[in-house]
Amino acid sequence: MADTVIVNGKLITFDGQDAQALAITGNTIEAVGTTSEIMALPGSPKVIDAQGATVLPGFIDSHVHLFGGSAELECLNLTGIEGEEQLRAAVSSCDKPADNEVMLAASIDYHALGDRAITRDDLDRIAPDRPFAAIAADHHTVWANTKALEMAGLLNGKSVAEGSEVVMAADGRASGELRETGAFGAVLALTAHGGRDLEGYVSGKNPVPPANASDRAKDKAVIANGLKHCASHGITGLHNMDGNYYQLELLSELHEEGSLLCRTEVPMHLKGSDPLDRLQEAQEMRRQYHGDYVWCNRVKMFMDGVIDSRTAFMLEPYPGTTDRSEPLFTADQFNQACIRIDAMQLQIAVHAIGDAAVRQTLDGYQAARQKNGPRDSRHRIEHIEVLAAEDIPRFSELGVVASMQPLHSPAGALFPPYEPGELLRESQFAHAYAWRELRASGAQLIFSTDWPVVPIDVMPSIRAAVAGTQLPAIWPDQKQTLRDALASYTRDNAWAEFNEHRKGRLASGMLADVVVMNRDLEAMPAEELDQARAAHTLCGGKVTYQA
Repeated sequence: MADTVIVNGKLITFDGQDAQALAITGNTIEAVGTTSEIMALPGSPKVIDAQGATVLPGFIDSHVHLFGGSAELECLNLTGIEGEEQLRAAVSSCDKPADNEVMLAASIDYHALGDRAITRDDLDRIAPDRPFAAIAADHHTVWANTKALEMAGLLNGKSVAEGSEVVMAADGRASGELRETGAFGAVLALTAHGGRDLEGYVSGKNPVPPANASDRAKDKAVIANGLKHCASHGITGLHNMDGNYYQLELLSELHEEGSLLCRTEVPMHLKGSDPLDRLQEAQEMRRQYHGDYVWCNRVKMFMDGVIDSRTAFMLEPYPGTTDRSEPLFTADQFNQACIRIDAMQLQIAVHAIGDAAVRQTLDGYQAARQKNGPRDSRHRIEHIEVLAAEDIPRFSELGVVASMQPLHSPAGALFPPYEPGELLRESQFAHAYAWRELRASGAQLIFSTDWPVVPIDVMPSIRAAVAGTQLPAIWPDQKQTLRDALASYTRDNAWAEFNEHRKGRLASGMLADVVVMNRDLEAMPAEELDQARAAHTLCGGKVTYQA
């Protein structure tokens, strides 16, 4: 007998035939059909009336930073704040941090103070009474004032890992700009969660010193709140993009306590500075964590940084410079890592934004295929903001998943478009954020947010992919159909995690991960898709959100 039925909906099942209703027994979908067929089933189930709205498999956000995103829900968010006066007003409206703690603000724009670099002197004026730092939305640059730099031991500069930089000013002291994790990790360690929220991103290792009982309780509470936030947007699954044992432990404890509202995969994070023998940790993480709600089956690596700080690795120098940036792995080191991880039957996901970074990542996957033989590996490349035309067909040839974020593109209207000759060469625009080209090439394309880089809310990303926005003619049209965009957030993300037989479709025998929207998405103007919201979210048959 069914426990719950959803009726009067417009079900996009991704199972060959749409329907009106479904029945759930326990954690599984029992039946899918018309409303009359489902209502005729025996029993007295709970009834959710979709009222003509779209019903979908639960959204799976395939690229998030769960702990960091959850913690930033409590931070001052500087999105849209520009100019010294606005920044000072925003900062002064917040309580001062605790003693020996740096106040961290989120999502400051690279050009918040105009067409010049932000400096510690600027931040000293904006936050004169507290140690203060602000992290860019892309999480690849932090700016800190003098007090924060002093506390972190960075004011007079510091030797940091390759690919990171404490930018120095003409006076021989730090300018305030800290590029990449090796430079700003010391500042994050002084923020509200002691840097534990981003330790999986910064190092991939457990916090040092280990979190005490009070810290663990605090961290679990912030993650639980973040999971509620995710569920409120119809999300039932997450692919975390930074990881360590600590996060796996906290998520497992939340699951045991009944507070884990989204199924979450956590990777092992291998850095370019790590010895390859550290990959044994990935095997052990998979051995210990392999459940339906918390599991590890993947290794995450970073090949480069981001375009805005010129740390993305490019085939040609940035306009007006001789600098292409540098990869975070040498070619041989990366190839050997891919060969070893692939031989362990683990999946690989690599952050690669520049065209040279994408090519080097594809080369590594090709090296693994040649050494170990072809297999259904579903290795991934994350972001792919610029790529060379000749590398597009290699995705389908090598079976590589293109994992992209519609709101990262200026088509999403969240970030302004680059001007030709500023950070990108004119020739690079033809294949920038190339969703349509990659899909047309036969590549498997999946969508996500990269929360907290952009909001976790699914529908603005869907709108960005389907409707886009008017851009200068140099930007090619990459718009997607609504069904393709929704599939890339549901069915295809289930496939990307090797769970297509259990998730991503509304069909008998599938896990009951379902979202009931408050609108009929296919009846809405594409430009209004971001206004649709989740009305009910169910994960494993349990209601995790109700509007």
